[in-house]
Amino acid sequence: MANGYVVEAPQQVSLPVVGKAERFPVRRIYCVGRNYVAHVREMGGNEDRDPPIFFQKPTDAIVQDGATIHYATMTKDFHHEMELAVVLKSGGYNIAESDALDHVYGYCVSLDMTRRDIQGSGRPWEIAKSFDQSCPCGPITPVEKVGHVSSGNIKLTVNGEARQDSDISLLIWKVPEIIANLSTYFELHAGDVILTGTPHGVGPVGPGDELVGTIAGLEPLTIRIGTVAA
Repeated sequence: MANGYVVEAPQQVSLPVVGKAERFPVRRIYCVGRNYVAHVREMGGNEDRDPPIFFQKPTDAIVQDGATIHYATMTKDFHHEMELAVVLKSGGYNIAESDALDHVYGYCVSLDMTRRDIQGSGRPWEIAKSFDQSCPCGPITPVEKVGHVSSGNIKLTVNGEARQDSDISLLIWKVPEIIANLSTYFELHAGDVILTGTPHGVGPVGPGDELVGTIAGLEPLTIRIGTVAA
């Protein structure tokens, strides 16, 4: 087998970067749960500023802009969750909040696709959140082009109808706080992607639906829902 492996090595997952021929190599995907008050309310949660809920998705769950994804297996309640994603150019342990933005390479539009019926069953979040094709991401806009995203409209339409419509400024835990807190649990590195949580309006999608996500200043993300994987 080529390159000294006994089986074929997986390809490096990467995302396009606005204005550059080179791509961004993805190392890990971290996600923040329940980070907008209105979404906490719609999920029946506590509105207090509790510590962030962190979970991960596998790197190869990433889906490129323009793709058609399968309707997830083993669910009858397949949901969209529109999110701002932060991508890192460097990292470390115990990053100070005041230094956190120095580690950010750029931002992109993302979706945290969810098997809602499984998530609500009390079973581990991995099978509800971390399945194949569960992390569509749009092109990355570098900080040098957009600055640091701390406010602006975040919106998702399904077949042209607005489902989620909010503002990044309403994040309970802001981007520097997320990075600082996450780095107390994990050593962060260049290539890490952090989904920052979804606003209210999450809901089901079905085969044939077109989802378009937009965040002010960033490139949009468009995906379509296909049939269940054979």
